[in-house]
Amino acid sequence: MTKLTDLSIADAREGLRAKSFSASELTQAHLEAIAAANAALNAFILPTPERALAMAKASEARLKAGEGGALEGIPLGIKDLFCTKDVRTTACSHILHRFTPTYESTVTANLWAAGAVMLGKLNNDEFAMGSSNETSFYGPVVNPWQRKGSNAKLVPGGSSGGSSAAVAARLCMGATATDTGGSIRQPAAVTGTVGIKPTYGRCSRWGIVAFASSLDQAGPIARSIRDAAILLKVMASHDPKDTTSVDLPVPDYEAAVERGVKGLTIGIPKEYRVPGMAPEIEALWQKGVEWLKASGAKIKEVSLPHTKYALPSYYIVAPAEASSNLARYDGVRYGLRQPGSDVISMYENTREAGFGAEVKRRILIGTYVLSAGYYDAYYLKAQKVRSLIKRDFDTAFEEVDAILTPTTPGPAFAVGEKSGDPVEMYLNDIFTVTVNMAGLPGLSVPAGLSLEGTPLGLQLIGRPFDEETLFRVSRVIEEAAGPLAKPQDWWSKAA
Repeated sequence: MTKLTDLSIADAREGLRAKSFSASELTQAHLEAIAAANAALNAFILPTPERALAMAKASEARLKAGEGGALEGIPLGIKDLFCTKDVRTTACSHILHRFTPTYESTVTANLWAAGAVMLGKLNNDEFAMGSSNETSFYGPVVNPWQRKGSNAKLVPGGSSGGSSAAVAARLCMGATATDTGGSIRQPAAVTGTVGIKPTYGRCSRWGIVAFASSLDQAGPIARSIRDAAILLKVMASHDPKDTTSVDLPVPDYEAAVERGVKGLTIGIPKEYRVPGMAPEIEALWQKGVEWLKASGAKIKEVSLPHTKYALPSYYIVAPAEASSNLARYDGVRYGLRQPGSDVISMYENTREAGFGAEVKRRILIGTYVLSAGYYDAYYLKAQKVRSLIKRDFDTAFEEVDAILTPTTPGPAFAVGEKSGDPVEMYLNDIFTVTVNMAGLPGLSVPAGLSLEGTPLGLQLIGRPFDEETLFRVSRVIEEAAGPLAKPQDWWSKAA
């Protein structure tokens, strides 16, 4: 029999309904996997075994009564950016030391209403600021994948590195994540998982610790396209508490998965062939094109001329919004407080002790670009570029149904390999930030292995609120690429 932790959400759902195993057995199997792996991977910063088993028991009662929800009994991990009532939520920052919300984020409330089980809180880059999960106050997450012939610790991508590592290592069946400039898709690509950033406004941001409010969006990380579709259907909703939440019906994404690509036109943007792109990334991209052609899709080259300005514009807009959002962390109402001789020195001491280096860097950048004399030259200009990026996509989508690109410029790198160079780190988002700047849906699907034997992903970009097409196209790639071998279980030997 397949190990319970190897089951997909779709298969576990059927097994629970057929009473092949219980929700408690499924949950216990994952709790044991966390206990065996977490010392090595550091994916969970706060496992919640007692709560998980209590939720699983409640699921069993509902299943017995024939009242099971869409995710009844399915064990999930929750990124530490999502507020969870009565469970510590810190955004992996020291400044939110011991903060325990008295409310539940809308996305996690939707999951619990559907019967999902919470295994615990997952590690992430501090306030979601990072591409490698090395900026967390709780230490870096380690990718469950390793290079051939090497035991060097690799990054799992970021900021949702705990989510991607936990899903890839079979510590949970799926996970919540957030994406401000690639923080769902990039970690999914380097861990061999599926990650979708839905259209801005599709999932409520209420109860999610803010980084950059006009860019942040919640989404799932899972091990298959079908599982991601199942999770997104539950996570998405209209929420009056979030003024950017869109009042549109949520489609049945799972029903879209097997519709195929016949009749669809897929765009290939010439501007994504960036200088210095690794030949293996170029080859993988071409393979994706051939797979879609063979399945009946038409391929068309498109132009997105303002792509080259996306990364610098993003690193003006996002820090500007972060400097505004993070002004609330001052040691007065909640979280860390460091004493000072007066209220100003208390603010300064608290923020100095509470924020990590990357968060401080982005607050300083953001405050600078919003300051008098620089606002027009930087922030206003970046917003104008953002409008041009959106217009490029609008024009392209007059001719194509979805756009295919690489997700990352290369495979997972080693912990500490790039963290000393902020610009090198920011370049990891080169293929993903345009999607956030334009508010579009983007999905990363595993498409093969690098020369080092680690996963690589392809990205699909869609029209606003057309996640269904992304699920259709990515399923064809998933089938053509075939299942990835799961990462070798080296962590239990390291324990």
